[in-house]
Amino acid sequence: MGTADTVAGGVHRRRAVIASTVGTTIEWYDFFLYNTAASLIFPALFFPKQAAFTGILLSFGTQFVGFAARPVGAAIFGHYGDRIGRKATLIATLLVMGIATTLIGVLPTYHSIGYAAPILLTLLRIAQGIGVGGEWGGSVLLSMEWGSRRRRGLMASWPQLGVPLGLILSTGAVRLMSSWTGDDFDNWGWRVPFLLSIALIAIGLYVRLRVLESPEFAEVAKAGAVVKRPLWEVIRTEWPTIISSAFVRLSEQAPFYLFTSFVLTYGTTQLAQNRNDLLDDVLIAATVGLITVPLAGYLSDLLGRRLVYGIGIVATAVYAFPYFGLLNTKQSGLILLAIVVSLIVHDLQYGPQAALIAEGFGTNLRYSGAGLGYQLASVIAGGPAPLIATQILKSTGSSTGISWYIIICCVLALGALLMIRRGSRASGVEDAPTARSGRP
Repeated sequence: MGTADTVAGGVHRRRAVIASTVGTTIEWYDFFLYNTAASLIFPALFFPKQAAFTGILLSFGTQFVGFAARPVGAAIFGHYGDRIGRKATLIATLLVMGIATTLIGVLPTYHSIGYAAPILLTLLRIAQGIGVGGEWGGSVLLSMEWGSRRRRGLMASWPQLGVPLGLILSTGAVRLMSSWTGDDFDNWGWRVPFLLSIALIAIGLYVRLRVLESPEFAEVAKAGAVVKRPLWEVIRTEWPTIISSAFVRLSEQAPFYLFTSFVLTYGTTQLAQNRNDLLDDVLIAATVGLITVPLAGYLSDLLGRRLVYGIGIVATAVYAFPYFGLLNTKQSGLILLAIVVSLIVHDLQYGPQAALIAEGFGTNLRYSGAGLGYQLASVIAGGPAPLIATQILKSTGSSTGISWYIIICCVLALGALLMIRRGSRASGVEDAPTARSGRP
C-alpha cells in the first residue's frame, strides 16, 4: 500500500470513528434523556392520579417498552445493515430516534389530553427503542471494521463512548434547565432538552454522510457473499451465540440503569437528597467514563476480552452491597463516591463488550447477530431493572434485595461469559492478545 493510500485510509478510519461516536452519543442522549425524565418528571406529568410509587412504576413501565422495542430495531436494521451496508442503515436509525425525541418535547401532558398523553408517550418511547436498537450494531461495526484487527477492542470501544457522552449531555441538559427555569422546569423547562435533539440530528447527519462504507462489508459485497436473509440465517445457525451475548450483558446493563436512572428515584424519595446534587454526581461519574471505557477496551486487546470483562463482572458483584451502603449514609461525598465507582466497575465490562460480542459473528451476519444478541439484553436486563428495584424497595423498604438482584445478574453473566465464542470464525481473530499471537 502506498503512502497516499495509507494517508487516505487513516482519514477514512478517523471519519468512521468520529461518525460512529457522534452518532451513538446523539442516540444515547435521546435515550437517557427519557430515562432521567421518567425518574424525575413523567410520573407527575403523565400519571398524576396515581399514588407516588404507582406513578413511578408506570413511568418506568413506559421506559421499559423502549427496551422491549430495542431487539425489534436490531432485527429490522440488522437485516438491512447486512444487506445494503452499515452507512445507509445508520442514517435511518439516527432519523428515527431524533424525530421521536423531538416529538416528546412537544407532547401534551395528562392535564391537557387525558389518557391519550401516556399512550402517545409510550408509542414515541417504542420508536426511540427501535432507533437505538438498530444503532448500536452498525456504529460499532463501522468503527471496528475500519480498524486494525489487533486493536479491535479499542476501536469498538470508541462508539461505546456514546454512553458516557450521551449521559453527560442529557443529564447536563436537565441539570442546566432545572437551574435556569426553577419552578417552571416541571411546566415547560423539561421540554427544551428534548427539542435540542433537532440540532443534534443535523450534526449527526452531516458527519455520517461523509463516511465511506466499512471495508470488511465492502469486501463481502464485492465477493457476492451478502446473505439474502441474514436475520433468519443468523438465528438458525448462531442462536447459542445470540443467547450468550444477551446473558453476558446482565451484569453490565441491569446495574447500569440502577446506577444512572433508579438512583435518582432512590436518592430523592428514599434518601431525601437534592435532585440537582444527584444529577451532578451522575455527570461527574459519566465524565470519568470518557477515560475508563476506552482504557478497558485497550486492555482487552492486551490481556484478552474475557479476562477484562470477567474482572468487571466480579467487581460489580463485590460492589453491590457497598454501593447502597455508601448511598445510605446520606453524606454527599460518599454518595458521589458510590456513583463514580459504580460506573467504573460498569466500564470494565462496557469497554471490551462491543468487540467481545461482535467477534462472535462472521462479517456477513455480524450486524444482525451482534445487534440482536446485544439488544435482547434490554428485555431481560436494562428494561426490567428499575421496575424490579422499585418493587423490591416498595415491598421491603430496604436496598438489601436490590443488592442481591445485582449479584444474581453477575452470576448469570459469568456463566454466559464462559460459553461465549472466542473470536470470529470468519476473521480468524482470537480472544487471546493478538500482539503476542503474531496475527495480522
